[in-house]
Amino acid sequence: MSAIATQSLTKIYRSGLTRKREVRALSDVTLEVEQGEIFGLLGPNGAGKTTFIKILLALTHPTVGTASVLGLPVSERASRTRIGYLPENHRFPGYLTGGEALSFFGRLSRMSSSAIDSAVPRMLELVGMAEWKTMRVKRYSKGMLQRLGLAQALLHDPDLLFLDEPTDGVDPVGRKEIRDILRSLRSAGKTIFLNSHLLSEVEMISDRVAVLNRGSIAAVGTVEELTRIEARYLISVEGELSEDVRLEIRSRAYRAEYAAGSLTVEIKTNEDLNRLIDLLRHHGVLISAITPQRASLEDSFMNLVRTGDGS
Repeated sequence: MSAIATQSLTKIYRSGLTRKREVRALSDVTLEVEQGEIFGLLGPNGAGKTTFIKILLALTHPTVGTASVLGLPVSERASRTRIGYLPENHRFPGYLTGGEALSFFGRLSRMSSSAIDSAVPRMLELVGMAEWKTMRVKRYSKGMLQRLGLAQALLHDPDLLFLDEPTDGVDPVGRKEIRDILRSLRSAGKTIFLNSHLLSEVEMISDRVAVLNRGSIAAVGTVEELTRIEARYLISVEGELSEDVRLEIRSRAYRAEYAAGSLTVEIKTNEDLNRLIDLLRHHGVLISAITPQRASLEDSFMNLVRTGDGS
C-alpha cells in the first residue's frame, strides 16, 4: 500500500464575475509515495505545490482525479487521523509556553490527558527544546518555533508527516539535527513528505524527489537519477598531456577540457570511452581515476524548470 497515491489529479480555479476565466493549478498529476520513504517535492513559486498538499489534506477538492493517503480516500475524515502537518509560517499563541502549546495541540488531536503528559516531554526532548518548555512562545526565535512546530506535528505519533519548509530559519547545527530526526523517523517506518526551497537539504535527505512545474510533474526519481549527467566523465591523469594527444582526444569525444591534471570528456558511447582509455595508455599517460559526473540537484532542477517554460 502506498502512503500517498494520486491519479490524474487536476485542479482548476475559476475567477471573474462570470467565473469563466480558468486558472489550472494542477494538471493530470499521477504520483505515488511509498511507505517508509522521505519524499521531496520541488517546484518554483506558482508550480502548484501548495494546491497539491491542500488536496491531500482535504483543505480543497480536486476538479478531476483521485487522491488517497494511507490507503484511504482523502475525502474520508479517518485519513487525517494518522497525519502530522507542519505548515510554512505556522503560528502559536504567544502567551502560551512551549509545553502548553503542545498540550493544546494534543487536545485538538483528541489525545488523552495521560498520552499528552507522556508525549509532550518526549517530543520536546527529541527536538532539543526541553530546556525551554516553560518559556513563553512569544520569546522564541524562528529556529525555536520551527523545532516546536516539528514537535507538534509528531505529538500524536502519526504514520505520515507533511513538512513544509521544516528547516526554515534554523541554523546549520539545527538543520543537521532535524535531518537526523527525520532519518530516525524513516527508520521507524514513518513516511515523510517534504516541501522545501532549500534544494541542498532535499538532496541530502530525500529517497526520491518530484519536480512540479506549471501544475505538472516534470520529473520524478531518486536524487542520483535526476542529477546524473549522461556520458560525462572526469579522468584524472598524472603529468601533462601533449598537444597531439589533446587533438586526438577531441576527435574521439564530443567535448574535452583539460586543466591541472583533470580531463573532463563527454563521450558518445561506452566503446568510445574504452578507446579513449586505450589512447591515453598508448601515449604512456598514467590514469589515476575515472569518475562519472553528476550535476547538483539545483542544476537539474533549473534545467527541468527552464525546459518546462519553453526556454
